[in-house]
Amino acid sequence: MFRNRLSRRNFLKKSSFGTLSGVLASAERIPAESPSILTANPDDLMRCAVIGFGEWGREIAKAIHEIEETELSIICDLFPLILRRAQRDFPSTHRETDYTVVLADETIHAVFVATPTHLHKDIVIAALEAGKHVYCEAPIAHTIEDARAIAQAAKKAKGQIFQAGLLYRTEPQYRSVFGFIRSGALGKTAMVRSQWHYKDSWRRTSSSSQREQALNWRLDESLSLGLVGEVGIQQIDTCMWINGQLPSAVSGFGSVMYWQDGRSVPDTTQSLIEFPNGENMLFDATLVSGFDAMYDLYFGSDSTIILRDNKAWMFKEVDAPQLGWEVYARKDKFYKETGIALLANATKLDAIGTDPTADDPNAKAPIWHAIKAFADNYNYGPFDSVVNYQTAYEATVVAIKANEAVKTGSKITFLPEWFSIDG
Repeated sequence: MFRNRLSRRNFLKKSSFGTLSGVLASAERIPAESPSILTANPDDLMRCAVIGFGEWGREIAKAIHEIEETELSIICDLFPLILRRAQRDFPSTHRETDYTVVLADETIHAVFVATPTHLHKDIVIAALEAGKHVYCEAPIAHTIEDARAIAQAAKKAKGQIFQAGLLYRTEPQYRSVFGFIRSGALGKTAMVRSQWHYKDSWRRTSSSSQREQALNWRLDESLSLGLVGEVGIQQIDTCMWINGQLPSAVSGFGSVMYWQDGRSVPDTTQSLIEFPNGENMLFDATLVSGFDAMYDLYFGSDSTIILRDNKAWMFKEVDAPQLGWEVYARKDKFYKETGIALLANATKLDAIGTDPTADDPNAKAPIWHAIKAFADNYNYGPFDSVVNYQTAYEATVVAIKANEAVKTGSKITFLPEWFSIDG
């Protein structure tokens, strides 16, 4: 159903930029030099195409469909069975098997690349050359060479938005905690510990051997960056963002502990990411056990902050100074500890009759906030994305080397030239 924006872009561009402070990296406008961007109807919704309708592509499509400013126009996938599912899920959306046809469509403003990691490069570069705004899932590539080629193409694409799918830089709860930590709420930061636990084989079946091979690219060590690269990149990037530094070294270990089906990609990994300031990060991931799911812990001399789902709590040390706002904050009991809820609505009154661990039915998923940031940039900008090509490239380099460390069971020291997109 068509949603009338009432000259939305013209209205938004005249409005205050204050509401965008959380999603735009800077106030510097990117020069608009692409003809396809300049000729776009300013009163249209941002017409979007999703290329790759796998598990994550479906989440992206759902978020695009939910956001008022965007229109899910085309879903592209190579496999007919997947497109039949797309027809069922989004009956009014056009379906296509050839991404070059999508890129040739002048009515499409933005392309979301959700294919397997090793297929990103050709699609992203072609989309940028076609004048499209591009959202590319993270990691942006499975090799440094491919990641560098994408970053170089995005750098050259004047007037176009490039945003990578590093979700927590645009997620409101993480951005709020980022402010708390940067304001000194932890005291002296000691270390970071993160985990991702999920009981799943990562193996998918299909009646077609060709389709089954394509579905199981994560189990092919020549294509996959493994758990630390394909999954851990999100939490590692968050640590890099909060720390404000690139890591200096990474060590890794990994084994096939449970899924003994001939795979060589480990189902359980541990990584140590070292930073120059000594604030190191421990990350572990497993497909063997789902216990305790996913969280991030930031330890400091005054307090420890835990981020879990769309919630966060701060646990104070007994000798830590009291913060002025603490008296109004909600307090939640966790075993022998009391956590101060780091939520905008976490007052004592809100605590009455509420379960601090209950899911908020109104909360949006991180992917929704990432795409909303992308859409806001389209409507107000284009501006430099909060997850631009440089940030995406750096996180991908770390993911690639972290996976290499896991595969070899070794320590890798990062070389400065690895982080340069100019080679």
